[in-house]
Amino acid sequence: MEILKVENLTKIYGEKENKVVALDNVSFSVEKGEFVAIVGASGSGKSTLLHLLGGVDKPTSGTVYVDGKDIYKLSDDNLSIFRRREVGLIYQFYNLIPILNAEENITLPLELDNREVNKDTLDELLEVLGMSERRRHLPNELSGGQQQRVSIGRALITKPAIVLADEPTGNLDSKASNEIVSLLKKANKEYKQTIIMITHNLDIAAVADRIIELEDGHIVRE
Repeated sequence: MEILKVENLTKIYGEKENKVVALDNVSFSVEKGEFVAIVGASGSGKSTLLHLLGGVDKPTSGTVYVDGKDIYKLSDDNLSIFRRREVGLIYQFYNLIPILNAEENITLPLELDNREVNKDTLDELLEVLGMSERRRHLPNELSGGQQQRVSIGRALITKPAIVLADEPTGNLDSKASNEIVSLLKKANKEYKQTIIMITHNLDIAAVADRIIELEDGHIVRE
């Protein structure tokens, strides 16, 4: 079952001599439960693509369908709801709230959406993340790898249609990177979570079901 469909996606910044084509007529689809890695050099368009898939930025032209919905035909209010409920974002630099503990950071998307936190679901997720014993710790009391685990928990707690991971190991050492990649793979296999991850590291990309390579805004290899 197709969960994501991208058709002729183009993003242009600036005009005339300042014109930059970040993405040029990109099309692909992702099946529900698939783990896809998007690779490419700096400036290839992979971060721009991720922002468009998540509804964070709007394309110059083209369409993005998530679970059958053309997300750029949604009103601004409904697009905000879509981002909150249907997209889980994992950032390179964690973006945790410093005054909230690990558990509170994980459940924040539910709190912002006025949704009840299911204690059993939260406990299971903390166990999977290996964070049960550190659930009351603040971000500055956690290692980089532990903070990224919390970030992953925050992305998974809403059971989104897709999880978008933006260089999730880029700020970690090799041991923590391997742990985070294993955790993403576990979420993909055990929760059937659809994951789209951008990375410049081909060894990390190799754990995905499929690799899409971008170059100068084009898909050059799949």
